[in-house]
Amino acid sequence: MPQKAHTEAAEHHEKAAKSHRAAAEHHGKGDHAEGHKHSTEAHGHADKAKEHSTKAHGKSAENHK
Repeated sequence: MPQKAHTEAAEHHEKAAKSHRAAAEHHGKGDHAEGHKHSTEAHGHADKAKEHSTKAHGKSAENHK
C-alpha cells in the first residue's frame, strides 16, 4: 500500500514541475496571463503532492512498526 501512495505523490510532483516549467516559459515570453494559469496549476499539484507525500510517509512508518 505505501508504494501506491508514494507513486501518487511522485506523479503530482512531476505534474507540478511540468506546470512550473510552462509558467516560467510563458512569463519569459511576456505572456503573463498564461504564465499565471500554469503557476496556479503548479500550486494545485504541489498541494496534492504534499498531501500524498504525507500519506505515504505515514503508511511507510506503519510498515516499520
